[in-house]
Amino acid sequence: MAEQRPYPSDLSDARWKLIEPVLSAWRADRRGRGLDIGRPCEHDLRAIMNAIVYVDRTGIPWRYPPHEYPPWQSVYGYFAHWQNDGVFTQLSGLLRRLVRAAEGRDPEPTACVIDAQSVKTSANVPAAGQGYDAGKKITGRKRSIVTDTLGLLLAVMVTAASVSDGAAGLPLPTQVAADHPTITKTWADSAYRTTVIEGGAALGIDLEVVRRDSATRGFTVLPRRWVIERTLGRLMFHRRLARDYEALPTRSEAMIHIAMIDLMTRRLTRESTPTWRDT
Repeated sequence: MAEQRPYPSDLSDARWKLIEPVLSAWRADRRGRGLDIGRPCEHDLRAIMNAIVYVDRTGIPWRYPPHEYPPWQSVYGYFAHWQNDGVFTQLSGLLRRLVRAAEGRDPEPTACVIDAQSVKTSANVPAAGQGYDAGKKITGRKRSIVTDTLGLLLAVMVTAASVSDGAAGLPLPTQVAADHPTITKTWADSAYRTTVIEGGAALGIDLEVVRRDSATRGFTVLPRRWVIERTLGRLMFHRRLARDYEALPTRSEAMIHIAMIDLMTRRLTRESTPTWRDT
């Protein structure tokens, strides 16, 4: 029988080596606490992670993975456990520090950028978790993210699209200050002002608004803000993020972390991300 060819989204040996210790430690911890009694761990962690990245990259429903992967119930079960236990956040933080070190930066950033993106939702998202963004004319959810100056994810929060950028972004400086006390500077657009600036100042973070020149016509690259705009664009290569399909906002946030894990492992191993342009 011919050997099964890997899918383009599958983890290479080098990429798997970066994340395997965290997943193996998670499984060992569950075994140590007796959480798998009566339900032996029969699935390979690499196969599970490959299936999760496949869903994130291709945008297929959870019930539709190729037969080469473990059963979808097991894949989704691991995804839910890893989201609840903060495994994706832990992996994202570990890989971010490795990327920063590889780029000759300190592992912990001293400055960051904040922005938001509104996307449409699918039919399975509860109506109570959606809203209308009058500025973007989109009914759905809003993703507020914070990145470092390399565009690497520091924090993410998903809300209804009707929540203003300022209100959605208000809790993020508090989270960033707690997780990254070295940060003293933030850049944002004009939607983040007054309350967010005052909240950041109380935490010792100087928030500077980068404004677009009113005399400029057409597309223009804005200082600092282009970094986070590029990150949002790269995230959209993962078709599961083109629309919000997750019933829970926390699961939607996990999908963003998975996309960043995919991007950062490729960046560390210098592997390209196949797109339609490569066909």
